[in-house]
Amino acid sequence: MLLTFSDLNLDHRIVTTLTNKHFTEPTPVQANTIPYAMIGRDILCCSKTGSGKTFAFVLPIIHRLMNQKSFAKRDARALILAPTRELAKQVYLEVRALVSALPLKAQLVVGGENFNDQVKALRHNPQIIVGTAGRVADHLSGRTVFLNGLEILVYDEADRMLDLGFAKQLLEINQAADHRKRQTMLFSATLDSPSLTHLTDTLLKQPEKIMLDSSFTIHSDITQQWYFADHIEHKHALLAAILNEVEHNQAIVFCATREDTVRLKDLLNEANLDAIALSGDLLQNQRAHVMSSFISGQHSVLVTTDVASRGLDMKKVSLVVNFDLPKLAEEYVHRIGRTGRAGAKGLAIALVGPRDWTAFTHIQRNVGSDITIQSYPQLPAKFTGYKLQNTTSNNTSAPKKKVKKSITKVSKKRIDTTQGVEMGHVMIKRKPRNDIILNDDTTEDGED
Repeated sequence: MLLTFSDLNLDHRIVTTLTNKHFTEPTPVQANTIPYAMIGRDILCCSKTGSGKTFAFVLPIIHRLMNQKSFAKRDARALILAPTRELAKQVYLEVRALVSALPLKAQLVVGGENFNDQVKALRHNPQIIVGTAGRVADHLSGRTVFLNGLEILVYDEADRMLDLGFAKQLLEINQAADHRKRQTMLFSATLDSPSLTHLTDTLLKQPEKIMLDSSFTIHSDITQQWYFADHIEHKHALLAAILNEVEHNQAIVFCATREDTVRLKDLLNEANLDAIALSGDLLQNQRAHVMSSFISGQHSVLVTTDVASRGLDMKKVSLVVNFDLPKLAEEYVHRIGRTGRAGAKGLAIALVGPRDWTAFTHIQRNVGSDITIQSYPQLPAKFTGYKLQNTTSNNTSAPKKKVKKSITKVSKKRIDTTQGVEMGHVMIKRKPRNDIILNDDTTEDGED
């Protein structure tokens, strides 16, 4: 018998809203997290990207706010922190959709938007704040938001927030929200980092640990394909061919730098492929425009850096192309996790050139040794990879054994230092013996 949201004892108004949105069965992370969150336990959850963890913390928050009295009259009751503005906005839209028919207010607080407008909105005392750590910390220091009565604090994608350098702000927010009955939930795709371990030890009190997936686990709904590329021009041709020949709805192309996003976008548009570029150096309103226009279907291809690799839920994306491979295997998993979401099938294609080989071997070791690279049939490559360092065949890349040089020992002739004779360029004198008493008529060197 399948578990449903009504089996989790959620408030009937929440279940009704979910049913109207055609959500009836919780995902594994939701089914495992919600019962403990509803009884007030701290949560430490490790789950792969695209597993539906947003509902795992949003639903218990709404249930609690609907059924329990607040700690304070004016302070926010729940704070959800996300690593990027895009992810924070996505979570905010989910929250706002769920509370639209309920007596609850939510507010988005992220960087890149007018600070004073946010101050005015915060004066209306929203019960739920969704934001980024940097901007929330700014409001705390400016005394435009107070968290002393905060009931629930959520750290979403905590590992990513630490990677972006927000450790100081996270601790400041934790200290400001110091109510002894506060509940804390921390979600992360990996728990391997020592800095993350220190953070969890600081923030959480005897948490319920929910470990569902490794950070290197890939959805079974995602098919991977790998193709060799000779050089950058060959990659350009491969990318255009793949986007023209592989059937897909929308596609995301990941590349290494901000400059590459613009260059590839222009190349694809010249090839009559409707592309738009997203990178971290855009202003917030520009980034919001790019994301909204892509999600609404105005463009078929999004060219981006890793700014769009985490958390963002784009349901129409059925193809992900790694034009450049990321250095970390974990980031590769996050990238291709933008497709194959919510049970849909997805395809992830990676282009592997000579400069990508080190990254490929790292991904292969961590994600799976069954990865095979082929030549794209229509555009075959001459490059076929390099030998791995652990191969036993005779090749120049194999580590060479150190040859010990034989050293011939030279026997030194024992020198009698008791004789006052010249040896080499140094005159060695015989020292006077202590038992000889010098008389007045003895010579200076002790001889009669």
